Amino acid sequence: MKSTMLIMGFVLYFLLSSNASATQHYPLADPVPGGIAIIELGLYGHTPPSVYYGKRQVLVRRNGKQWEAVVGISLSSKAGIHKLRIVSADKKTYLREFSVHAKKYKEQHLNIKNKHMVNPTAKDMQRIRREKKIITAALARWTQQPEVATRFILPVNGRLSSPFGLRRFFNQQPRKPHSGIDIAVSQGTFIKAPAAGTVITTGNFFFNGNTVFIDHGQGLVTMYCHMSKISVKAGMKVKQGETIGQVGMTGRATGPHLHWGVSLNNVRVEPSLFLGAQQITRK
Repeated sequence: MKSTMLIMGFVLYFLLSSNASATQHYPLADPVPGGIAIIELGLYGHTPPSVYYGKRQVLVRRNGKQWEAVVGISLSSKAGIHKLRIVSADKKTYLREFSVHAKKYKEQHLNIKNKHMVNPTAKDMQRIRREKKIITAALARWTQQPEVATRFILPVNGRLSSPFGLRRFFNQQPRKPHSGIDIAVSQGTFIKAPAAGTVITTGNFFFNGNTVFIDHGQGLVTMYCHMSKISVKAGMKVKQGETIGQVGMTGRATGPHLHWGVSLNNVRVEPSLFLGAQQITRK
């Protein structure tokens, strides 16, 4: 009898543990600049509300019976109280506050041999401005869809060479913070889509080299830079784990690696918040 009860206890523990793991929601909340806030909205209807952070619409999903907002916080955001504007299905408007906490990121100093990649010429700047419009439009993409896959797999397995949020200096000159993560892997390594989505656009850009943008829905967009080969085209549907190209060192790169960026409501956020059990090696 005791043996039977003990076995039943182990089975119950296993089921509860498995269920808890299965229901773990991603991305993980980390309400800091460059992080993500997850806010319960106090609304329970069948129709999702529309939620805005500033002028930008944010991702909304159901958590149990309640709706919640998944909000990307810009690296330039200040610590303090921030507000969401919520428009319910019956067109009533609410405000909900949430706190953003301070975070200090480390510095990174890199020596770039190609001086044009640090101080572009006038001709280079013409190209950069043209490309910026394409990149801006891709990262601002909003596709309304009822469900969004927010639990990712790693696009490549490798060593983390540059984490997210670094305050970067190229040849001793300050530049914008690092808006993604760099994973150092061998040239030609296959890059996999971390979640299902639709390819927005691809191209070769001055700084980013060969690049792919994928739309996952509701303002969640991922980008992949410095690729040696692109295997997808605009408009293609991709499944989680499907190959989209290969690692390279095109554009502004000091060695073969993948720059992986995640944009949520058109702000760049920490990609690792979307990962489940997979971890990026830091050695």
